[in-house]
Formats: sequence, structure tokens, C-alpha cells
Amino acid sequence: MKKFKPLMWLLLFGSIWGINEVFLGDILYRNEIQNSAVILTIIALFLLAISRGMINKPGSSTLIGIFAVLFRLANTAPSYCHLLGIFLLGATFDVFASLLIKNEEKTPLKWGLTGAMSAFGNNALFALLITYVFRYEYWVVGGFSKVSHHIFVNGSISALLAAFLVPMGFFVGKNGGIFVDHRPRWSYAGTILGSIALWVVALFLG
Repeated sequence: MKKFKPLMWLLLFGSIWGINEVFLGDILYRNEIQNSAVILTIIALFLLAISRGMINKPGSSTLIGIFAVLFRLANTAPSYCHLLGIFLLGATFDVFASLLIKNEEKTPLKWGLTGAMSAFGNNALFALLITYVFRYEYWVVGGFSKVSHHIFVNGSISALLAAFLVPMGFFVGKNGGIFVDHRPRWSYAGTILGSIALWVVALFLG
């Protein structure tokens, strides 16, 4: 059972991210809240930082993104634009966390840099891919002005917020991981039940 513990935690964080995208994302976009993408990005980065504080392994953040994509795909109408954004954010964070944070280092500066670079890098990568590679109509019509706004305006806001919030996430994750290690049975049960509960809630409320 012990070897499955990291996977269970990643599934739980992916499910939390997914339900946030399904319900909060729907509220934000339906009500045309300004900077909705920034809000969702920052929440996701905070969750990714907590998980990385607990399980600092390359590939773990990408896997959380995949779980979040599957959660959203299973519980709402498919929006390939949003699904791509979720996956890219998990993968981008994974790259920078793997490059900047080694072993069990407690370096808030690197944590903040990881958050800022992940936020800005993700916005840039997403905008360029969705517009010029996948040619998604909504973005193609918006043209370069939409791309540049997403990169330099939304990206800068997200990076600034992430520089402060991501270190907090790492701190929570590292301290939470210590507690979990002292209560292994409770952590196993909690992650399984928590993930099941999130999927059931989404199924009935979606």
C-alpha cells in the first residue's frame, strides 16, 4: 500500500483542481468575471505547490494536471481550450519545479521563482499554441492583440501573485507531509475517501 501513497495524493489534488475548474470556472466564465483565467491559474498553482511540497518528484505535477483534465472531461461538456490549459499548467510547473527545486531544499526564493516562471511561461506557451498551432477559432479571431494581452498582462499578474502564493503552498505541503507521515493509515483513508467524494459530488451536481 505504501508505494501507492504518492499516486493517491496526486489523484486527490488532481480531483480538487478538477472540481474547482468545473464549478468555480463555470461561475466565473458564466458571469464574465474579469481575469477569470488568472484566478483559476493562481488557485491551481497553489494546489500544485502544496502537492510538490509533499511529493517533490519530477512528473508528479504533470500527472496531477492529467487527473484534473480527466475530472473536467468527465464532469462537464468538453472544452478543448480549457483542457489544454490545465494540462500545460501542470506540465509547465513540473518543468520549473524540477529544474529549480532539488531534494528537500527549503528555499522560498526558488519557490517564488518557480511560481512566477510557471505562471508566465504557461500563459505564453498556451496563447502561442492555441492560436498559431491548434488554430482555435476564438483565439485566431482575437489575433495578436489577444495573444499579447494574455501573455504580458494576464501572465504578469499571474506571475506576481504566484511569486507570493506558491511559496505559501510549498510551506503548507512540507508541513502537511510531516503530519501525513506520522498518520499513514489516516492519510491513505483520507485520500481515497476524499477523491471518491469529489467525483461523486461532481457527478450529482454537474
